Amino acid sequence: MASRLLHRHIREQLKDLKEVTHESLVVGAIENAFQLMDEQMARERRGHQVEGGCCALVVVYLLGKVYVANAGDSRAIIVRNGEIIPMSQEFTPETERQRLQLLGFLKPELLGGEFTHLEFPRRVQPKELGRKMLYRDQNMTGWAYKKIELEDLRFPLVCGEGKKARVMATIGVTRGLGDHNLRVCSSTLPIKPFLSCFPEVRVYDLTQYEHCPDDVLVLGTDGLWDVTSDCEVAATVDRVLSAYEPNDPSRYTALAQALVLGARGTPRDRGWRLPNNKLGSGDDISVFVIPLGGPGSYS
Repeated sequence: MASRLLHRHIREQLKDLKEVTHESLVVGAIENAFQLMDEQMARERRGHQVEGGCCALVVVYLLGKVYVANAGDSRAIIVRNGEIIPMSQEFTPETERQRLQLLGFLKPELLGGEFTHLEFPRRVQPKELGRKMLYRDQNMTGWAYKKIELEDLRFPLVCGEGKKARVMATIGVTRGLGDHNLRVCSSTLPIKPFLSCFPEVRVYDLTQYEHCPDDVLVLGTDGLWDVTSDCEVAATVDRVLSAYEPNDPSRYTALAQALVLGARGTPRDRGWRLPNNKLGSGDDISVFVIPLGGPGSYS
């Protein structure tokens, strides 16, 4: 639904702009489109019995600028003359811990008496009541000590690290579309209030640089980035594009395919493996490659 309709919402919001006097108007139009898409999903799920949600990563080109909007754990980077320019970040329980904790602090009813907005290095045990333990709240980036109270025995709102980090012990992504029916396991407590449909939008001005045919914008789902670093992507960009003539349009498709196959790995005795013998990605691997310079010319 998002892949079929989100771009239409964006187009309609941009149509309402009589004049683009500042890039913030475009950013606001894109943000509003994401919210309208999420609201449409909420309305129509009742008639279609549709469950679940999705991440969304969108690129809009307008008046010489590229707008990259991301809600979820997909990512985008620009590779320009070998330089890596991040155009998004992943939105996970770890990267958005303070936003989630602040919401839990301001609206404790959303925690249902089952969770605490505080974070501890590990699960607090009943025998530790009255003892001091490290913690952090919505205002803290570091850790401090507090005396453990009865409420601290509740399950933490944010728990786990890396790919195992979860909100309410359920979901590992904190922005996206849908998931209106998502509940805490074995509970009626809704998780949607903690999930934001609003994207982060970053802007790149194409007119500020001379771009060659090897300068590209790479979009990938977490299946790519879980096993491939930005530097490895940049190295693949250089290796694949240098094997093709600058005016060969198939070079960008070949690059996208190389990135997907590289993240998947090759079949071996114990599953799909990368060259370093680590497991290949078991997640969805979707990749778009968008050239920033015209084929065979500099722009």
